[in-house]
Amino acid sequence: MQSFEWIDATSVDRAAQLLAASSPDTPVVAKAGGIDLLDLMKEGIIAPSRLINLKTIAGLDGIRFSDGEGLELGTLVTLAQIATSDRIRAGYSALADAARHASTPQVRNAATIGGNLLQRSRCWYFRNEHFHHVDDIGEHVRSGENHYHAIFDNSRSALVHASTPATALVAYDARVELSGPNGRQRTVPLSEFFLPSELHRDSDTVIERGEVLTRVIVPPTASGTRAAYHKQTERDSYDWPICDVAVVLRMDRRTIASVSIVMGWVAPTPRRALESERLLTGQTISEELARSAARAAVADATPLSKNAYKVPVLEAVVRRTILSAAGA
Repeated sequence: MQSFEWIDATSVDRAAQLLAASSPDTPVVAKAGGIDLLDLMKEGIIAPSRLINLKTIAGLDGIRFSDGEGLELGTLVTLAQIATSDRIRAGYSALADAARHASTPQVRNAATIGGNLLQRSRCWYFRNEHFHHVDDIGEHVRSGENHYHAIFDNSRSALVHASTPATALVAYDARVELSGPNGRQRTVPLSEFFLPSELHRDSDTVIERGEVLTRVIVPPTASGTRAAYHKQTERDSYDWPICDVAVVLRMDRRTIASVSIVMGWVAPTPRRALESERLLTGQTISEELARSAARAAVADATPLSKNAYKVPVLEAVVRRTILSAAGA
């Protein structure tokens, strides 16, 4: 690991100005909890000349609720804060569960929601410096050890996004606030924020050079909203997921008025199960309906040589999560 300059930012604008000065010769990187960043530096994937510490900026670690705006999470809010917040559990239970099942207690106490959404793929080829010097990492993935890679949309990139809270946040139609120099701000729906992972790109999101992710905004939930989240791993302990699923639905008595189903760790970005949502909307929940929706969720799967097992696992998790959300 090479030496670098450490700068404690005192404002979002100052951090944005410093990040805007980044170049290939003198890369500048923001640090929040630093969980993924330190891994990337140790693995030789990035070698920043400057680290901009965001934790010294006041006001980025708050959790706020509003009847009109819903839930607002400052970028420095930790996963532990999200997992243990009574207000979040009451109104956004799938998000609280996703945060609670992320990594270990030690990591959750340090990892921030902003850093979690911006982390890079956990693909073991991506995390090996050697493969950053080959022409096509995709060829190695498709012919190699692809047990945990994508089973959807994997013709170009089979690397999966690593955030578990992202699965729930997309289901809740969340958006992120990005702040640049001179007070410039924009908001981006989280469903449009993520990009398929590529080796020669600095981020797997649409964040631009000089921008800081400052807030995550989750709209208020309507009356009758229910939600569930399930993460499937190989071991009943800390482990990277085989898949995870978030379901947010609104019930009108016994009828499903609207539903959002999002699947994580099975595609390069969190994936909506649109056909499953169509099958469920306007129907009365039943075991058979949930089975049909789950089958529809995996119908377009294109598994690789060693990860076809993910298809039936995902189908089962989708079915269970639908039934759990509906209270059936």
